Amino acid sequence: MAQPTVDIRTAELAADAEQQVERLVEQRVASALAARDPALWGEQAQQEAAARLGWVTLPETSRPLLYTVDALRAELRADGIDRVVLSGMGGSSLAPEVIAATGNAEAGSGRLTVLDSTDPGEVGDALAGDLDRTVLVVSSKSGSTVETDSHRRVFAEAFADAGLDPARHLVAITDPGSPLQQQAQQAGYRAVFEADPTVGGRYSALSAFGLVPAGLAGADIGRLLDDAGDVSAALSVDDPANPALRLAAALAAAHQRGAEKIVLADTGSGIVGFADWAEQLIAESTGKQGVGLLPIVVESPAAAGFADAGADAVPVGLGPGGAATAVAVTGTLGGQFLLWEHAVAIAGRLLGVNPFDQPDVEAAKSASRALLETAEVDAGRPEFIEGDIVVYAAGDWLPPGTGTVGEAVAALLRAAPDGGYLAVQAFLNRLDDASATVLRSELARRSAAVRSGSLQTTFGWGPRFLHSTGQYHKGGRQNGVFLQLSGDPVEDLEVPGRPFTFGMLQRAQALGDAQVLAQRGRPVLRLHFTDRAAGLVTLVRAVQQLEGEVRV
Repeated sequence: MAQPTVDIRTAELAADAEQQVERLVEQRVASALAARDPALWGEQAQQEAAARLGWVTLPETSRPLLYTVDALRAELRADGIDRVVLSGMGGSSLAPEVIAATGNAEAGSGRLTVLDSTDPGEVGDALAGDLDRTVLVVSSKSGSTVETDSHRRVFAEAFADAGLDPARHLVAITDPGSPLQQQAQQAGYRAVFEADPTVGGRYSALSAFGLVPAGLAGADIGRLLDDAGDVSAALSVDDPANPALRLAAALAAAHQRGAEKIVLADTGSGIVGFADWAEQLIAESTGKQGVGLLPIVVESPAAAGFADAGADAVPVGLGPGGAATAVAVTGTLGGQFLLWEHAVAIAGRLLGVNPFDQPDVEAAKSASRALLETAEVDAGRPEFIEGDIVVYAAGDWLPPGTGTVGEAVAALLRAAPDGGYLAVQAFLNRLDDASATVLRSELARRSAAVRSGSLQTTFGWGPRFLHSTGQYHKGGRQNGVFLQLSGDPVEDLEVPGRPFTFGMLQRAQALGDAQVLAQRGRPVLRLHFTDRAAGLVTLVRAVQQLEGEVRV
């Protein structure tokens, strides 16, 4: 099996990285990580690291899952259940989505429906499938994640309303002793998978969280573990050729040179959606204490923000191609999972941060919970209304007299400091409102028309990004500005047993995140669409007209 490769193609970066690699080899970091040494990240991180290194041996310790998953899949198929819906957030959804999508592209395996949204339309679409053929996999390490709990409740009610026994159509993946495990066992779920509690969510690709949903959908998870096992030895040796050391050194060297943004594009990897998984691993592991690596996923090497990456960004290609890449990373899917996990953990050491905590994630959750406790989720007073778009500004940054969407967007772009970034956060329907993704490249390309330099631009679906780049936005370098998109649902959906609807939950999550960002002094522009389709058209047109603005 071919080993993963890390090709550093820029001479200056290669020279700096080689110095880092030499020190890592001298300090025997690779072998210490393979031995699960929690002292690698310093005294303050040692206690948590000691409880979060189980992922290192997952290529071996996860193998018993292969038989259990195969048996459950056969049992479900025998009962006519062949539609797999996954309710999970962060690593619990991103890894199995990549595994299933890549397996489907390669071999025509079954499709996995991933539900990591609180949008009532998107939840309703998942419910609209053939329920007697559906199994819902509820995946939550803590067992108390509000999104997955809400999904579980609405599906259980829908199964019962359809005359089905909910327990026969529910599978849980969670840590031992969690509220979800206890509830699932009491209710007699079809299966309950106890995950390794020493594996954190973003490092869980090769654990039950990644393997079970993808395996039930038909992906070849045995080959995935084989591929990971094939590279495990190479990642554990203290040798300058170790690709994990080389990748970690390149990322840290780029950061030290002022390129804290890692621009990711697929350059022929053959892996579907890998950059989205790497995004949450990098951002949540490194973005804290005012430092970190901000991953920016672009559509292609030709997309705005990749080929023209400035001094604040380093282009990383996933695959062998891409002439504009500064770093090219190749390997099988299983090998890439393990390579990036090793490299990012080691990069955390080089950056001086604990790669296993997420100290700023809870703030947005707490703000959302506080908003949900009110009878209505109050959005506050808008700045102005233009057609189908209601404009809100969190923080005191919008210039007086701003009266159009185009002017507000231009002002937001100007509010970013040199070397800053723009994050587009869409609390919308990932399926029906997919056209919103065009805004990333449009804004990245046109930002230079209204300011002294272009801005690297990220795009994230809410609340999905809250379990990913959300940590960096609040804990990393504070030079971002935020364009938040929300919209009235066509039809809202109740959350059974809860005093809120999915629409209220989605709105509270958007407002809660905006509130926390504003408290950190970050400019937030929220555009709320009273008609989503019309509002998106208006916004895209306003962005496309930015080239007519006067630079300042």
